[in-house]
Amino acid sequence: MQLPFRVNDLVLVIVVISSMTIAIICPDFGSLFQDLPVYCVMANFFLSYLSIELTSVWKAFKGHSGQIMAFTIMKLAVLPVILYLVFNYFAPAYALSALLLTGVSTGVVAPLISNMVKGNSSLVLVVVVITSILAPFTLPALIEIIAVKQVEISFLGMVRMLALVIFVPITAVEILRRIIPRLLTALMKKQFPVSLILFAVVNLGVFYRYAPFFKKEPGMIIMATLMACGLAAIYFIAGIMFFRKSSLENQLAGAVMLGNLNNVLVIVFSSEFFGPVEPMVAAMYMIPFFALVIPLRYYHHRKSKV
Repeated sequence: MQLPFRVNDLVLVIVVISSMTIAIICPDFGSLFQDLPVYCVMANFFLSYLSIELTSVWKAFKGHSGQIMAFTIMKLAVLPVILYLVFNYFAPAYALSALLLTGVSTGVVAPLISNMVKGNSSLVLVVVVITSILAPFTLPALIEIIAVKQVEISFLGMVRMLALVIFVPITAVEILRRIIPRLLTALMKKQFPVSLILFAVVNLGVFYRYAPFFKKEPGMIIMATLMACGLAAIYFIAGIMFFRKSSLENQLAGAVMLGNLNNVLVIVFSSEFFGPVEPMVAAMYMIPFFALVIPLRYYHHRKSKV
């Protein structure tokens, strides 16, 4: 029987939660990594992007251009605003978290998750690339327009950081793919253990600064987890409903494209401009990030019998 998740996924969740806990309990140790989170996210994005080839993306885009553009608009503009307004009314402390997580790009491991649940992975691949290119501009714009009363942040500063984190790794991969393709193959074999280290350093370098807050408000960690799981449930339903008149494979892809988002980027981005709630919710999203595979597999199994 196939497991609903991989052992590696469980290891990653344990590493993420453990490193975050260590940073809160031992902030002096965590402070040693304070200058590294941005570079670690760039390195992790570089490693994750190794398996994505732009030629494959273009071929897939030509077959689903209408659906992809409509979904992208919903993902990067419509749904983030709706969820921000809903959370701002019912749970205002988490409204920014909802905006950031919903409006960030689809995670680069989403095609892999889609393969696991038998979704339309070519569709997912295209959306990963398109949202990665657009999010550095659309997310700061949403924050500037929607949350302007809550935050006073430089729009160009946000764009600059997101563009740096996303475009530099993509450019590096494409250059290396043309001049040293064998190096990329070798790097892919080391991707998981290196990613574990990068995730741990990100959390150590981010959460040490919030140690006094979380020690004073430990219940916030539980609330952040509940909010992350609640958002994942919304993404699951919204993704399937968007493709409700399409194939089962597209419905599963829709849930993956919304639910498997780039939460590590949100951790670092929000720690630079917001915090401490927003980084915590983004970090705890790692739990539903992989757990989402379980309801998706159940949905596939149930629908396949109809």
